[in-house]
Amino acid sequence: MNAATALLKKLSPAQPKSQNDSMLREFFINEIKDIYWAEKHLLKVLPKMAKAATSPELAQAFKDHRDMTEVQAGRLEQVFELLGEKPRAKKCEAMEGITKEGADIIEETEKGTATRDVGLILAAQKVEHYEISTYGGLAQLARTLGETKVAKLLETTLAEEKETDVALTEIAENSVNYQAKEEQED
Repeated sequence: MNAATALLKKLSPAQPKSQNDSMLREFFINEIKDIYWAEKHLLKVLPKMAKAATSPELAQAFKDHRDMTEVQAGRLEQVFELLGEKPRAKKCEAMEGITKEGADIIEETEKGTATRDVGLILAAQKVEHYEISTYGGLAQLARTLGETKVAKLLETTLAEEKETDVALTEIAENSVNYQAKEEQED
């Protein structure tokens, strides 16, 4: 290889792009580990939320979401496999904080009240919105990295998280919020 070819190779956009892709891929995998921890953590939290719920409909929604979360964690394991990585979790500080708020709501509200359910829905929707933003961003990064199969898996979970958010809103709007308002008037 002559000096000109070596210089061109060194200056070609492929070199920095490859380096940037490597950094981006590393960041992407780190964020997958983060959301994997979040999903695993939710598997422990959702049964507590279901138990704390007063509304049978809300309790069932939490139980159903726990089952869905298990599927989503499994889907992330497929993502790791497609990326050639072992499934590993990295503590998600954001999810830990959001779920701590949920635990505080349970402690600070009266058992058996619709007001507690309002708080549980609010806490659950904070979780959903975090997951929606995370899965949306990760799906786009997967596409950027050329990982179309990974992107499709992440988009499937994104759609499920959006459906859960809508379902929680419907429970709040159709019953729980009004029941909580009536508690305050009694």
